[in-house]
Amino acid sequence: MKPIRTAIIGFGKIAEDQHVPAIEGNPCFELAGSVSRQGKGPAPNFTDTAALLEAVPELEAAAITTPPGPRFGIARDCIERGLHLLLEKPPCATLGEVEELRRLAEARGVTLFTTWHAQHNTGVVAARKLLAEQRIRSMTITWHEDVHKWHPGQQWVFEPGGYGVFDPGINAFSVATAILPTPLFVQAGTLFFPENAHTPIAAELEFASPAADGPLRASLDWRKTDGEEWTVEIETGDGARLRLEGGGARLLLDGKEVPGEPVHEYPDLYRRFAELIDCRESLVDAEPLRLVADALLVGRREMVERVEM
Repeated sequence: MKPIRTAIIGFGKIAEDQHVPAIEGNPCFELAGSVSRQGKGPAPNFTDTAALLEAVPELEAAAITTPPGPRFGIARDCIERGLHLLLEKPPCATLGEVEELRRLAEARGVTLFTTWHAQHNTGVVAARKLLAEQRIRSMTITWHEDVHKWHPGQQWVFEPGGYGVFDPGINAFSVATAILPTPLFVQAGTLFFPENAHTPIAAELEFASPAADGPLRASLDWRKTDGEEWTVEIETGDGARLRLEGGGARLLLDGKEVPGEPVHEYPDLYRRFAELIDCRESLVDAEPLRLVADALLVGRREMVERVEM
């Protein structure tokens, strides 16, 4: 099979660090161009998507790694041109946009893959199997990191549609929705908004789930400056304690590490993308985004000190 000629639209740090190596390391794909506002990225490079689509008519697929705000229009144009699409998380700015892209991709007969890279971690795959058909006594999500380290100078994260702390927090939601045996629902929460921001810098949330008999909580915070903490802790109805560390890379069961076959997030995403294209199928998972939307709907707001980017 000839490699699938693929472009990266929205070339930046995540594209350079993760998508380029994953594409170049997969014989099913050929990197055929890129788009960035700064005119940087793998050649041929363009500053807008329309120029890419015009200049590279043989393009077959695209990975869209832009911020969520402009993504819907870009994805719609690509689908209209018959491209298969891989969307970096979060897939779009709103649930309505995701649903419309699903409809357009189905009508056009192309693959739409909304990716959640944390779901492809070794520990997440193992935890999903262990929790199947289990009752859940409690869950505690802790997702703390430093916004200045992970988004230096990127003011857009605090603008409308920028998600704020839910930009990393949605990774935690993607892990939780992947491993729990029944859906999660936001019950209450407190969202902490810097006085000069339109999106929260921290959130404390409470959830419910049909499989749960006790408290389900999440703490998201972008103000931690002494290292990251990305953990999900779960106690099952029979007393087993699971702890996912490193965003899901490592799983502990009752304090002992559970061995697993090493899985590399982005190479595994592109392996799955190739499978979906070959079968002409889509995989559209909007559950983590639904939790963000629900948290913004039901959470009460508290103002905190300004954030300077």
